Amino acid sequence: MTRCIWVLVFLLMTGTASSQVLNNQAQSNTIDYGQPQQYRIGGIEFTGIKFLDPTALTGITGLKIGDEITVPGEDISRAIQKLWDQGLLGDVDVYVTRIEGNQIFLNFDLKERPRLSRFEFNGINKSQQDALREKINLIRGKVVTDAVLNQTRNIIRKYYAEKSFLNAKINIVQRPDSLLPNSVVLNINIDRGDKVKISEIIFEGNEAFADKKLRRQLKKTKEKRFYKIFTSSKFQRSEYENDKQLLLDFYNSEGYRDAIIVSDTVYNTSEDRLGIRITLDEGNRYYYRNITWNGNYLYEDDYLTRVLGINKGDVYNKQELDKRLNYNPAGIDVSALYQNDGYLFFNIDPVEVTVEGDSIDIEMRVSEGPQATISKVTVTGNTKTSDHVVLREIRTLPGQKYSREDLIRSRNELANLGYFDPETIGLNPMPNPEEGTVDINYTVSERPNDQISLSGGWGGPIGAVGTVGLTLNNFSTRKLFKLSEWRPLPSGDGQRLNLNVQANGRYYQSYSFSFTEPWLGGRKRNSLTASVFKTIRRDPRADVDSRLNVDGAALAGP
Repeated sequence: MTRCIWVLVFLLMTGTASSQVLNNQAQSNTIDYGQPQQYRIGGIEFTGIKFLDPTALTGITGLKIGDEITVPGEDISRAIQKLWDQGLLGDVDVYVTRIEGNQIFLNFDLKERPRLSRFEFNGINKSQQDALREKINLIRGKVVTDAVLNQTRNIIRKYYAEKSFLNAKINIVQRPDSLLPNSVVLNINIDRGDKVKISEIIFEGNEAFADKKLRRQLKKTKEKRFYKIFTSSKFQRSEYENDKQLLLDFYNSEGYRDAIIVSDTVYNTSEDRLGIRITLDEGNRYYYRNITWNGNYLYEDDYLTRVLGINKGDVYNKQELDKRLNYNPAGIDVSALYQNDGYLFFNIDPVEVTVEGDSIDIEMRVSEGPQATISKVTVTGNTKTSDHVVLREIRTLPGQKYSREDLIRSRNELANLGYFDPETIGLNPMPNPEEGTVDINYTVSERPNDQISLSGGWGGPIGAVGTVGLTLNNFSTRKLFKLSEWRPLPSGDGQRLNLNVQANGRYYQSYSFSFTEPWLGGRKRNSLTASVFKTIRRDPRADVDSRLNVDGAALAGP
């Protein structure tokens, strides 16, 4: 068998596969690039790799033993490109090790990209380093590719841009790690520069409102002025985008429903200052003309119009209209009128039926639906407080008609307990239109509300007096003798236990204990409080020890 070594070297330059052929002229067989030939792959091997799996690499190339390929041709070029696209390799050379008849044997000589050993920050303090370590996705052993480096730069640049350092410079230097083969240390050099502040905000195209009034609508985007001591003028892209929407919301609330921002430009006025130019198209100002109702049977048109509170000639305001139809914190709304009477499936759709000049006619299309009955009430999230303590505060009971007012009142009652975070109390009606029922789930999040107090004062002739107090606001006597329920004390039944001690050595001592059951009997809000106290006083000026003991007990009912 004639053994020949034909070398095909495919060099990848600037991310594009190109090829150069080196033939051993001493061999009798050469590859004629003017006449491509068909070969069957007899073997594929990979050299130069330490961490990559040859089987996985073979799959990436798309080639396998037994495949027919054309040499020269696109088959090997495509294989090289597929390997290159993985971003794991710094160089790929392909050699034809031998040809036996119509079989060709290939060797892919690869150079792996280095892997990350560790990374270090330079130019910033420790708190900023810790914050960036949580954001960037650099893990030891990860292949250091151009994409990884670019992603790291972008994350750092975004981090500083959010803090108004828009001119931050990030330079990442790779340094070989002498302790680990094919590994690098990344030195991330950061120069955040100065904060960029807003020097001017200019509006164009506005006629209805002055620039000064429009600038006030931008809540977080403010100009730098010497007299605005407590006003931040930092530029933050995310806040700026939100403020642009607030600007349009303002126009909409004033009747300019077609107002748009035609263009906006952020430009540099100096190295650490920038300006903003916003071009507006205000459009026309619109007013309500006729408001009609369709589909309502329970309430007359005039009554619904009075509840809506919008009259002919009022400035058109879609946000205000939606608030008065669906949820009005300042008073009754049309949706509440129905839902407080059980009509959970009520729906209303305001439709602009006519737009003429500066006037708009609205048709309120109403679907009242059937009344809903409460089927099941559940509570989740109360890991400490017992279910019955939560449920006794709830006004929405199974079998009753659904009422949005009772639902909101129940949330307020739960918040007033003090056992839960009022910001996270959730109301989740789960309607079943087919059966005309609704299940209600309340979600709560426990928060600590027990109190420990330490204080001191001056007690006249007896001197300093110290006070220690302990108040348990969610105590449970029912769990008192169940050691498994002590976490660290028995709790969850809404009872109140108070212990208080005041003392000045031997001259003054006061002990008090009180216990409150807010729901005596468990059916109504009948509160029972029992208290016991003891006081000991001695006169420090008397030669003879004279002591006064005061013992007492009190019982207060509903």
